[in-house]
Amino acid sequence: MKSGNACILRGGSEALHTNLALAQAFARGLAAAGLPTEAVTLLPFTDRDAVPALGSLRGIVDIIVPRGGPGLIEAVVNSAKVPVIKHDAGICHIYVHAAADLAMAEAIIVNAKCQRPSACNAAETLLVDAAVADRFLPTVGRAMAAQQTEIRGCPRTCALVPSAQPATEADFRTEHLALVLNIKVVAGLAEAVAHIETCGSHHSDAIITADEAVARSFLAQVDSACVYWNASTRFTDGGEFGFGAEVGISTDRLHARGPMGIRELTTWKFEVVGNGQIRR
Repeated sequence: MKSGNACILRGGSEALHTNLALAQAFARGLAAAGLPTEAVTLLPFTDRDAVPALGSLRGIVDIIVPRGGPGLIEAVVNSAKVPVIKHDAGICHIYVHAAADLAMAEAIIVNAKCQRPSACNAAETLLVDAAVADRFLPTVGRAMAAQQTEIRGCPRTCALVPSAQPATEADFRTEHLALVLNIKVVAGLAEAVAHIETCGSHHSDAIITADEAVARSFLAQVDSACVYWNASTRFTDGGEFGFGAEVGISTDRLHARGPMGIRELTTWKFEVVGNGQIRR
């Protein structure tokens, strides 16, 4: 509404009564402001047939922003005949480089994984440089145990953290949305970037290091919507970025209208530089 758009809302069955009450409140507010009450419309049913029906309304619906699980998002993308803005998953990484401040790294990892593990910007995989793995991974193991967080690790991780379970290839491609952390020891920056680009979802990824040249290389090479240097991935949020209430987080790349040139065929990403900031 603030951006000058009317909106059609369709919620899940678990929140139908709340959504109906909210829609009634919207209508009262619109009427009091002298605006058409139909500017915010709630579909009063929750069956999945509404998904392809909405997505087929070309000329009426300009864009769909699905919020929900992978099943809903896949259903919208597969059936829509109008543009969709979405992110498929939040498989977010933190890479602890050989030149990292390990105390800072521990605080950022605990925050990114454990502060709100069900959020799409929570970390799912920790990549640790082989040069600091022997010193750092036992510390991470104790920190995760204190947070009741399960570790699924590579063979070297399991050797250094006795409580860790062996990770599968599928684990590194999974958005756990729970107190589960994948850990992999990597040889250096190149392997870390290759892993993120192979297994990640281009959402939010971070490096912890005191080496500016390495950090700048990471920020440039990792093709994610938000990349961080010495800060928690949990900051990827409309409110935290100062954009106001968040409609969604997009990992899409193209958003253009009118004549398209070089600028419209490029995209942007957010590079966030910190010195240990975590989200409270």
